Amino acid sequence: MNISRLFEEFKNRKVLVLGDTMLDAYFYGSVSRISPEAPVPIVNLKSKEKRLGGAANVALNLKALGAEPYVVSIKGNDSDGNELKNLFKQNNLSTDGLINDYKRITTVKTRIIGNSHQLLRIDEEETQDIDTSLENLLVTTIENRIKNVDVLIFQDYNKGLLTNSLITRVIKLCKDNSVPIVVDPKFHNFLAYKGVTLFKPNKKELLQSENIKTQIGLTALLNVAESSREKLNATKIMTTLSEDGVVIVNKTNSVHLPAHQRKIVDVSGAGDTVLSVAALCVALNVSDEVTAALANLAGGIVCEHVGVVPIDRDQLFSEATELTVGERY
Repeated sequence: MNISRLFEEFKNRKVLVLGDTMLDAYFYGSVSRISPEAPVPIVNLKSKEKRLGGAANVALNLKALGAEPYVVSIKGNDSDGNELKNLFKQNNLSTDGLINDYKRITTVKTRIIGNSHQLLRIDEEETQDIDTSLENLLVTTIENRIKNVDVLIFQDYNKGLLTNSLITRVIKLCKDNSVPIVVDPKFHNFLAYKGVTLFKPNKKELLQSENIKTQIGLTALLNVAESSREKLNATKIMTTLSEDGVVIVNKTNSVHLPAHQRKIVDVSGAGDTVLSVAALCVALNVSDEVTAALANLAGGIVCEHVGVVPIDRDQLFSEATELTVGERY
């Protein structure tokens, strides 16, 4: 697979992202002393900003790679929901799939950053399941788009959007329209994603699904991944292993690639980047070896930045070319 051709093929791929959207808020400052009131650092606030997070960050990664993302999600009917919608517009993302849920607030994750290190995170959220009427509206929205989609992504943050019923209905829509399915799961709905194309838990989520509470080696981990793949009847499972890289297990074999040596600053949002790259590779029927190599590389790149940021396409292309990703695999 020629890497230049692959990056060209990324352009204009149509990707439907179904999942939990949120605002990522950041308070940046410097720390030079400890509070006399409690043993906590005092942050001298310098600036604030809000960015798109969750499924919306997946969309930003896809857009950065040249694809055309379309997000289907919910938000609260509140000021944070309005800000979320405005950020969609500022980033040239369609807001047509953003649906108001009048029963909840918009999810906001606020990170306090002192001296370039995250000191604290504050979550504002409600996680009750959506009701049937809202689910039907989401399904109708997806039905109207599914015939023109190259791949569908489930981005599950356990915020109540992705119920078992909605997951089942959307998987059927994808199957009926021959649309491949890529999933970033959480434990709550782990076994609901039956028959998907690529299932991407991280190591913690994979071990949790099998009730494994001790550390295990690579061989044992591959066996766990295969067990989960069989239970889900998934085509393949891709698992990120932090400093140990990434593995992909399919019906006949497995691929393991170690992580690249990098200066890790913040792992926030790295899973979104890995998922986005993997989804485009699935849409283009790229080999597991190239998928793992490119996604692994992309995840490492974004970890060198503070906060949740989308992948830099030019940097990814440059490093993939230097490492001869397309030629080696």
